Formats: sequence, C-alpha cells, structure tokens
Amino acid sequence: MTEENYRTWLWEKLAEKCIKNLKKHAFDAHFVSTAEEARELIIDMVSGYDTFGFGGSDTTRSLGVLEELKAQGKTIYDHWVKSQSPEENMDLRLQMGRCDCFFTSANAISAEGEVINVDGVGNRTSAMAFGPKKVMIVAGMNKVTHDLESALRRVREVAGPMRAKSFGVETPCAETGVCSDCDSPQRICRITTILHRKPMLTDITVILVNEALGF
Repeated sequence: MTEENYRTWLWEKLAEKCIKNLKKHAFDAHFVSTAEEARELIIDMVSGYDTFGFGGSDTTRSLGVLEELKAQGKTIYDHWVKSQSPEENMDLRLQMGRCDCFFTSANAISAEGEVINVDGVGNRTSAMAFGPKKVMIVAGMNKVTHDLESALRRVREVAGPMRAKSFGVETPCAETGVCSDCDSPQRICRITTILHRKPMLTDITVILVNEALGF
C-alpha cells in the first residue's frame, strides 16, 4: 500500500465514527469516497429546491454544483460575485438566510459529531443554523478531528491562518501563519458557532468526502 492508501484507510475509520455520531445527533450524514460522488449525491438531493445560497466556501464551489444549478435555471445567491455594490452584497447575504437550500462547508468537524465554524460577518454561521429550508454542509476528511478540543484547535492553527492568507487581509496570522488572537480591524475570526446537535427547526445534511478539500 502507498502512503495515500494508508491515509484513505485511516480517514475511512475516522469517518465511520464521525458519521455514527452525527446521525446520533440528528444530522443526516453521508460519507463518500470522492468529490465527484459528493456532487452526484448533492444534485440528486437538492433537485426539488429553486433558490440556493452559497456561503464563503471553496469546498462547495470546487464541486461544480453552483455551475450545474445555474445551468438548470435555478436562482443563486452568491456574494462572491464581483462588481457588486455594497448594498447588493448585503442583500445577497440576507437572501442566503431565506433561500430554499444553503451550501457551506465547515472549518472543522469533530468525530464526536459536532460541526464548528468561525465567521467574520455572520451571514454564513447564521444561515447554517436557522432560515433556509435545507442546509448542505460538505467537508473533506482533512477537516475532521478526533474531538471538540482538537477541532477548535484546527480552526485556530490551520483554517484561520490559511483563510486569512487566501483573502489577503492584513492580520498577523496572514503574515506569520500563527494565530495571536489579534484585534486587527481585518480580523476574520469574530464569531464561533458549534452545532452540538442538529438545530430544532433546520434540516441539515453533512457530507464527508474522503479527500482533502478546502482550508
């Protein structure tokens, strides 16, 4: 076996525990081997919806789902579209919280069945907890850790600095790669949400992909 085969096996074992606990916590949870399998599963699951919101997620966008839904004539709310006025951008963020189906990823997921996200504005963390009829959370196994403590540590040590660097913001972590719990005006880690259980009024599907996806 190659190193990649061993990693695939190890992630499969971690996913077994994670999926079991996510289901125990009332999430609809699935594990697939590839991003393409995730895409096919998602397209089938969301076929009955008309309006879709996409949070700031490289993972969900990398699947090609957004383009497929556009091709089907679905309404897409995407605040990453360029050439928007501040007013248009704000309206799109608000619409995401009222759409039929909201797509996002997670900054970390614990194998104990908890979903962790950190946000700067709050439209993503708000929409994934309440508002849309359906929420789809897609995450690569690189984001799954053994417990809540390690999940929160991953957000601080991995996801936060990498995301800040990708945005090109002027924060200490974007320069050093190390979180200093800064007070920078451009700090992107301002709101932390932990879904310990599925929110009472929100239908949430979590799809784990046995690949490294996103930050």
